[in-house]
Amino acid sequence: MLNHKNLLTTAFKGICLPVLTLLASIPTSLPIQAVTTSAKDYRLCAFQLLKLGISEENASKACSNALYPEDISACVIKIERQTKLAAQDVLNTCEKSRYPLDLAKCVNGISYNLDQEEAKPAVLDYCGRSLLPVRFANCVVGLRTEIKSEPVKAMDSCIDTKNLVINPEPSFIPAGQEQPKFAPTFETQPTPGTITPENPEQ
Repeated sequence: MLNHKNLLTTAFKGICLPVLTLLASIPTSLPIQAVTTSAKDYRLCAFQLLKLGISEENASKACSNALYPEDISACVIKIERQTKLAAQDVLNTCEKSRYPLDLAKCVNGISYNLDQEEAKPAVLDYCGRSLLPVRFANCVVGLRTEIKSEPVKAMDSCIDTKNLVINPEPSFIPAGQEQPKFAPTFETQPTPGTITPENPEQ
């Protein structure tokens, strides 16, 4: 006959051994998803930036530091084509953005029906400072559709110090940081005074 001590030992083994077996089967570290880039991505980035008049030194630095080099050159192309801002000024902002393609949507979205050319550098600055550039653009465009205020005044209303980029890493998305789920619902055939198309560069 088993005594109380033996009963407790048997019960302990019956409960703990399956649990320990299950824990042993779990990997000690989660797999890290690798960022896939090729020589073609870096070559395309450099080629496109050089074509815009960016110096070899600056193009090399921008492309080599980017997590997704093709996004950097695409960001510069989209903004420069739509706004006619200096390519080097645009590159400086695209390099610092966590979401270069969203930055381009922000700048082009706000700038599309902007009558004041002198306000476009400010648009680039505000979009570059926002942590969620597409959401920021939605705010500015939405307010200006109903409230006829100066662009800078609308941008001041929408910018939130909690959403500003502080010491950004070029094209770097922090672990656990999701891509913004917001996308501008811009019209593709806008009428005067309406909001901007989603892809004004096309």
